[in-house]
Amino acid sequence: MARRVTAELFGTFWLVFGGCGAAVLDAAFPELGIGFLGVAFAFGLTVLTMAYAVGPISGGHFNPAVTLGLWSAGRCANKHVVPYIIAQLIGAIAASAVLWLIASGKQDWAPKGFAANGYGDLSPGKYSLTACLICELVMSFFFLYIIIGTTSKGAASGFAGIPIGLALTLIHLVSIPVTNTSVNPARSTGPALFAGGAYIDQLWLFWVAPIAGAMLAGAVARWMYEPDTMVHTTVMEDRRTA
Repeated sequence: MARRVTAELFGTFWLVFGGCGAAVLDAAFPELGIGFLGVAFAFGLTVLTMAYAVGPISGGHFNPAVTLGLWSAGRCANKHVVPYIIAQLIGAIAASAVLWLIASGKQDWAPKGFAANGYGDLSPGKYSLTACLICELVMSFFFLYIIIGTTSKGAASGFAGIPIGLALTLIHLVSIPVTNTSVNPARSTGPALFAGGAYIDQLWLFWVAPIAGAMLAGAVARWMYEPDTMVHTTVMEDRRTA
């Protein structure tokens, strides 16, 4: 368990530091800014790289919504759920703290939104609460469904990290203007704690929608896949046998 939670902490740290770091430090850098496209690829690359680095140890969740979604699909043991989520939150907050220390080292730096997620006035494109909720719900549903499909029996062995990373890239390409893209309560929590104010007030949405979408995907996948297909995987346990 100690190795598993450490893997989840490291993986989530890298996701938040790499993805949010690209948004805070690089997205709008004068003349050479990477923009939305660069930030989207940064998030996808963090998941892809850590999926291979620590995925064989913990399963490579790095996301409370993924952990709960896999649990709802029978792909995560009961005993791993709470420790994984705690480790993911610690990793996200630690990454945000390190990013803050680096970013604040620039003269006249202002945190602005600090890559936090939001709706209404805090949405990059000023999208409504309803629009943001639907976006996060749908994106989280398909992200978890892709994770289950690419790690199930019959999928190309050893290649799951690639479609999962690309799926997260695509999700960001679509939804950065809407919510600044969460699909991950830990990723939302870390930056929100440093952005403060209204970002913390709106944090509830980025727990409710991703978890609901992921758990719905887990339930649908449990129905669509044969039981032995769901259980047979090298990185997840069937919670019924835990």
